[in-house]
Amino acid sequence: MQFGKLSNALKGAYHGSNVSRRVQHFDGWIDRATPEAARGYDHTETVKDYYDLCSEFMVWGWSESLHFAPLTPQESLEDSIVRHQRLMIAKLELRESMTVVDVGCGIGGPMRRVVNESGARVVGINNNAIQLEKAKTLNREAGLDGMVDYVTCSFMDMGVIEDNTFDRGYAIESTCHAPDKRRAFEEIFRILKPGALFWGQEMCLTDKFDPNDSRHQAVKRDLMRGIALQDIATMTDVNQALEAAGFQVIEGMDRDVKEGPSTPWYRPMEGRRGILGNALCRLPWGRKVLIAGLNLAEALRLFPKGSTEVVRLLDRTADAYVAGGKTGIFTPLYCFLARKPL
Repeated sequence: MQFGKLSNALKGAYHGSNVSRRVQHFDGWIDRATPEAARGYDHTETVKDYYDLCSEFMVWGWSESLHFAPLTPQESLEDSIVRHQRLMIAKLELRESMTVVDVGCGIGGPMRRVVNESGARVVGINNNAIQLEKAKTLNREAGLDGMVDYVTCSFMDMGVIEDNTFDRGYAIESTCHAPDKRRAFEEIFRILKPGALFWGQEMCLTDKFDPNDSRHQAVKRDLMRGIALQDIATMTDVNQALEAAGFQVIEGMDRDVKEGPSTPWYRPMEGRRGILGNALCRLPWGRKVLIAGLNLAEALRLFPKGSTEVVRLLDRTADAYVAGGKTGIFTPLYCFLARKPL
């Protein structure tokens, strides 16, 4: 996306609102969510604020598929994402006769891959109107109108969808935002048909996380605050929540752990070494240059006022991702395959 398109997209997303104030309000969500201050707190609204503010910049700097993927030195980030999505399609055994639910579909990057490569129909679930409108536009431009439907609701309450509706389901970095993971999985379980497969990708703490280590706790808090995660589950927590909801867990693993040459999942935000074609705006110095450029662009009224504050927020979050990855206490690549029993 060029700067002109990005500017227009941001103007549409921000609707002339006070973006700096919105960023400041978002940045303090973790203090409002404490037990002492949590009366009336709604984490669903915090997640919505996060994507309202950040989606356009994330798409511009990352890709239309707003998720991480296992990386190799021979691939660009974009190629790695495609390979990862194809793995999901294979694991779910998708085919033309199926209808699949995309839980927390974002702007629909994965659903376009699913439709194009499997022929399955997809229904996207999202409570973020800005993201859904962008997904509809991109799907229409891709000629996929007839293969995709949308439901505007939270995945925590999909009561508008009948029981036993879908042949397959997937949730890519969406249920990590759930305030109650078991309840989210119960809703997904309810709308899947008996025997249906469910693929998920979760952000998790690893076995290296030490709750008594103040540095680990600080990194965890920075990740929670920057990504709007009410908590960060362990891989065991995710499996237990799946089983409590009724699923049979077929497999689950951190996809970043592999044999042979590999590139850490956080490398696109840390440096160019070990990944092809890395966009400069993802790198630490590139983010600083972008912040300086946006300051000038705001002064010239080429970008909405407050855009720089959003990039500062994303810059801090990128640093938290890198810290979580380098210490080994965090992974965004815990991937599982589960089944709803017959």
